[in-house]
Amino acid sequence: MVHVHSITSLDHPELQPYLTMRLQETHRAQGIFVAEGEKVVRRLLKSDLGVVSLLVHEPWLEKLQPWLAPRTEEIHAFVAPKAELEKLVGYPMYQGLLAIGRIPAAATFADALHRNPSPRLFVAVDGLGNAENLGSLVRNAAAFGAQALFVGETCSSPWLRRAVRASMGTIYDLTVVEADSLAMTLQNLRLAGVRCVAAHLHTDRRTLAQADLRGDCCVVFGNEGHGVSPAVLAACDEAVLVPMANGVDSLNVGAAAAVFLYEAARQRGLV
Repeated sequence: MVHVHSITSLDHPELQPYLTMRLQETHRAQGIFVAEGEKVVRRLLKSDLGVVSLLVHEPWLEKLQPWLAPRTEEIHAFVAPKAELEKLVGYPMYQGLLAIGRIPAAATFADALHRNPSPRLFVAVDGLGNAENLGSLVRNAAAFGAQALFVGETCSSPWLRRAVRASMGTIYDLTVVEADSLAMTLQNLRLAGVRCVAAHLHTDRRTLAQADLRGDCCVVFGNEGHGVSPAVLAACDEAVLVPMANGVDSLNVGAAAAVFLYEAARQRGLV
């Protein structure tokens, strides 16, 4: 059921997450995240994730009705002119549409294996601090059939607002495992028969075309500046690179993910 509120004061408790947009650690502690933009909010409403509230320019309520109607939980929808919404959140809102969703229960290593049949295609990230880059990687992972995301202990959360936005809401479809030790997690994946392949520039020139990505595998992406950390690299079966023209020494991590995961999908006959 949707409860519609015109914003006459800022005292309603469900409004607080919109007033604290920069306190993302507080949101994380509360188990919530911010979805921003029409496609990201619509994907949230269509997903199995919990929805707490909406903050919208009023015309959006009618447009979203086909996806709001089937929801069974209580959702508070706060409506106001777009200019007032921007004053409330503290930055320009291109589409005038935000939502608060509930972060799903933390998935475990075992969940990733049991929920996803072979041939498994997993992605792991090590040392990614830029939320938008992480979100772009997630979008490409979903586009090419990856089933689970292993987030290293040195990474940003994929549930930050900018990460969710850059993923276009595709983060909702992945099994997300936040690892206490990514190196140990990769070792356990190898013991479970999952081949771990690092996307890493500083290799012995073994290229992506030489890697076998047809069976159960996990592709590991690192920090754009330094690549995959030594401990994580040592936990992988092999490291491969994408050959590039002279003078270009790296790709944006989202672009690298697209190249690697397209190759995995090609080898599996999916594209």
